Amino acid sequence: MNKESKIEEKIGEGLMRIGAMTKTQVDDVLKRQKVGDKRLFGEIAVELGFVDVEAIINYLKSAHKDLNNVSSS
Repeated sequence: MNKESKIEEKIGEGLMRIGAMTKTQVDDVLKRQKVGDKRLFGEIAVELGFVDVEAIINYLKSAHKDLNNVSSS
């Protein structure tokens, strides 16, 4: 699998997958971004109290580890 064909998980999807956020919370953050909030997804989610910084860091570490385990074809 090459980089072009790899589907990357968005942070909101990943945080839902691991149970750190609900779909409603993710949708709220995305709606705020859509209407002009230029901050990163995680910044907004933390400010709203939906998730803490540690959960985001843990998710990013696990996502990075998963990417390293994908073999190139």
